[in-house]
Amino acid sequence: MTASPPELHGPADLRPLTALRFLAAAWVVVYAFWPDLDVGVLPHAVAKGYLGVEVFFVLSGFILCHVYLEAFGTRRSDYGGFLWARLARVYPLHLFTLFGVMALGLAATVAGMSLNASVLDWASLPANLAMVHAWGLAPEAAFNHPSWSISAEWFAYLTFPVFAAVAWRMRDRPWIAVALTAALIPAIYLVFQALAGFPLTQATIQWGALRIVPCFAYGCALYLLYRRAPLARPAALAAVSALALAVSAALSAPDALIVVLAGLMILGLAGIPNSRAGLMASAPAVYLGEISYSVYMVCIPVKLVAVNVAARLTGAGDAGLWWPVWLALVLMVPVVAAGTYHLVERPARGWLRARRTGRAKPTSPTVSPTANSPVEGFQAPKTIV
Repeated sequence: MTASPPELHGPADLRPLTALRFLAAAWVVVYAFWPDLDVGVLPHAVAKGYLGVEVFFVLSGFILCHVYLEAFGTRRSDYGGFLWARLARVYPLHLFTLFGVMALGLAATVAGMSLNASVLDWASLPANLAMVHAWGLAPEAAFNHPSWSISAEWFAYLTFPVFAAVAWRMRDRPWIAVALTAALIPAIYLVFQALAGFPLTQATIQWGALRIVPCFAYGCALYLLYRRAPLARPAALAAVSALALAVSAALSAPDALIVVLAGLMILGLAGIPNSRAGLMASAPAVYLGEISYSVYMVCIPVKLVAVNVAARLTGAGDAGLWWPVWLALVLMVPVVAAGTYHLVERPARGWLRARRTGRAKPTSPTVSPTANSPVEGFQAPKTIV
């Protein structure tokens, strides 16, 4: 007897995964702000903060399959509606932060402040506007640098039918799919480093589109295992994987191992019923997850302004900030993110979705729209990470 798909044994809104999005964003924020702290040590766990992006990439593959695999696999999908939903999810805030950093750069130039020339690299503007600046089409890492990962996500969205077709063929062999994609991660990492001379997990503008591929495929494969049958002990899997991930990061283990462990943690969290997920399914945790995209996107603009102002006011200069000041600036990021979420991200997404109202075909007949979707804006059948 074939096991029930998760649409029958699990919720459409995987709240623990929503909360996990904020934890991944917070890891990136601490990594970005750490050099501004007046401390002489860089913990390995902080130094691995760039891998928060990999967590997002694995999550993206998992959730896209959770919502859209059935529709794409049975050829009942609306590809145009799918892309429009993804564009509505990521593009407004990308555009807002792009022009925001541009305005900050111009203001700094007028004020006579020193500014890295790459911040306002006008030759990179067309690629940034088209969200293809992580495809090797932008000469510099310009404007709001973290948006390179949004460009990589856009690549994955455009090619999702390919990922979905392969996943659908492997749906009855989920263990094989997970084993193959988990093995693919270190293999690609080793080959890339041998050829490029630096880790793929540190690639951004030139190879960001490639960086998402193994993680996204791994997320798709993990979803196949999730949909096959309810996990026996999902909470134990999540806890053990999270602990192993934390220890591995603290010991500066290979990136591939940390990414594989992050995927197992995602699988475990997805299998925990919302009613038993405790703090990870609480309203505050879910809300923080909902604003996590804004947290990630405003991190560098807030850092550019706040760190410079704080250094001038405290007289710290280039010596680094006193830890209470530094902590206050880090905590400022989610506050600003809440503002951009409610004033820019959410209303713009709603406005863009409304433009397709009555024109888009259902993209998934089995997943009901919910207010707390783990990737908000992925809600079917009306139709982002």
